[in-house]
Amino acid sequence: MKTKKLKFALFALTTLFCLTLLLPAAANAQRRDYLTDEEIELVRDAQEIDKRIGVLTKAIDRRFLVLNSDASQAKRVEKDLDRWGELPKGSRGALLSDIEKILQKAIDDIDDVAAHTKMDEKLFPKAVLDLTSACQGYIPQFKTFFDLSKDEKEKGSILGAIDDCNQIIEASAKVPKEVKKGKSKN
Repeated sequence: MKTKKLKFALFALTTLFCLTLLLPAAANAQRRDYLTDEEIELVRDAQEIDKRIGVLTKAIDRRFLVLNSDASQAKRVEKDLDRWGELPKGSRGALLSDIEKILQKAIDDIDDVAAHTKMDEKLFPKAVLDLTSACQGYIPQFKTFFDLSKDEKEKGSILGAIDDCNQIIEASAKVPKEVKKGKSKN
């Protein structure tokens, strides 16, 4: 009797161990990059925070172009083809999820720069204010997509992106505005 229980326990543990090894591989196979290969290279090349934020906001804008099916931008898309590659592909839910992840990357990059004691006093405020300006334009688009969406996962991505935008806008109030050269307060 003990031998049967011991064999069953050993079989159960072996099966559980094998499943544990196989499940992460299946999950990784379904994962998708939120940036295209060309966008990844552009982000990697943009070492200054203001340029990096510019790349990330353009990546978001490209997803909005796809989501809005904006044919009026065809010339601009064609002009950017060599540098930026093809427009991103995916379902509406996937593109909205990409946008949320790109916004989170922008926040992480800004937080990383802010944590360094040797922060560029000109580029950092510019980057934050540029991202804030972009977020102010994104929120109305997110609200439109939220109203049209029936999918809970899409709505979750949209609400997450709106929350990220609101955090960025709120944090920008703590960042000094850019000082114009040659202007005095006399």
